[in-house]
Amino acid sequence: MNPSRTITSSPEPPPTPGAGRPHLFLVLRCDKLLEPGARFCLDALDVVTIGRSDSFSLDLDEVGGARLLRIGIPDSRMSSSHAQLQKVLGAWIVRDAGSKNGTWVDGERVTSMPLDDGALVELGHTFLLYRGMLPVSGCEILDARELRPAAYGLATLSPAFRSQLDRVELVARSRIPVLLLGETGTGKELIARAIHELSGRTGPFLAVNCGALPENLVESELFGYRKGAFSGASDDRPGLIRSSDKGTLLFDEIGSLPLPAQAALLRVLQEAEVVPVGATRPLAVDLRVVAATHDDLGVLASGEAFRADLFARLSGFTVVLPPLRERREDLGLLLAALLRKLAGDAAQDVTFTSAAARVLLLHLWPLNVRELEKCLSTALVFAHNGRVDVEHLPADVRTPRNERPDAPDLLDEPRHGHDELVALLREHGGNVTAVARALGKRRTQVQRWLRRLRIDALSFRR
Repeated sequence: MNPSRTITSSPEPPPTPGAGRPHLFLVLRCDKLLEPGARFCLDALDVVTIGRSDSFSLDLDEVGGARLLRIGIPDSRMSSSHAQLQKVLGAWIVRDAGSKNGTWVDGERVTSMPLDDGALVELGHTFLLYRGMLPVSGCEILDARELRPAAYGLATLSPAFRSQLDRVELVARSRIPVLLLGETGTGKELIARAIHELSGRTGPFLAVNCGALPENLVESELFGYRKGAFSGASDDRPGLIRSSDKGTLLFDEIGSLPLPAQAALLRVLQEAEVVPVGATRPLAVDLRVVAATHDDLGVLASGEAFRADLFARLSGFTVVLPPLRERREDLGLLLAALLRKLAGDAAQDVTFTSAAARVLLLHLWPLNVRELEKCLSTALVFAHNGRVDVEHLPADVRTPRNERPDAPDLLDEPRHGHDELVALLREHGGNVTAVARALGKRRTQVQRWLRRLRIDALSFRR
């Protein structure tokens, strides 16, 4: 796709370092799930119009002193002039332009509405995401087709995550140990494999789940053993560390490694040699270590549950992987990658109904990308014709949090509801959409509560 761009506006002054900028993301199109999305920085714009066109097109122009971006999307359910985003007193407002199928924000049909950070805008079969304060991306418009990740798993439209991954690519070519932090299912092993791929090391990539190793077998599994070292040791075994010589070894859930094994691992890292169980002489090893955990190793170290010296050794460079709920702008990229993995060539024929796509994009994904993959694999089994609808999704994904038995109504106890709303508004800087998402409620429901309890969300704006 080669969008036309007509730029007649004067250059903007350089942004203030560290300042956030509003962005709009084209996340996915229900009938073209493998088509990549796009990112638009809104900071230099005054108006954005969105409508149907024969092919994806972009037009930058200046009309009456206002800087205008026209976005054309090949979506048969979208009107030729469907919706408009306009900057008013520093805030962005979406307005329906008399479209046939309407403009929807977070699942609610609207005619005009201010956009909060994280607002999901639905036009026809197309979903866009508004983000209010993201790091300056260095690129006003980015078509995801232009992404050229250095390794599988390093593609993102998120400016903040892109900044981290750029540093990962630099560190991968060094010998610096890397510590990957993040919730379960955020893709820590995927990043570790990418680091190995980019490192140029000739040995293998191996991964060990420290939490799954029986405590009495940790040292023999990691460091290997000599024949006769213990009952059942009928021959020599190299162990995982020597097996990954000249390669990369991922210590997943490193926080679960017992303290005695931590001491032995520290010596391996310091001396570049390993002593197998039952041996007396050390053996040299060329090892690159990547560690991963969802634990806070600093807290564990302060409580002496993890060696502080090993923590210092492992954390040469630390990468914090965001949970999926904080990088919804990448959901389209992730869906496309997972569909190719799960369905192969048939992935190009898979489509979503708008309702199914809406459920996926509004779900909080507590188990992150791993949960998304499981959800898609289930949906593909039940959607025999390749058209995924809500009924094909797992029950825990398609059921809103507020309809689950373990999620009582926030206002069953009005006073408790007032305090919790105030706390969440403070946490999210008055962002009503973010509060609604944290509660698993619709934005309109939260607004009704705020009116009932006479709480002014704007007073919490930072």
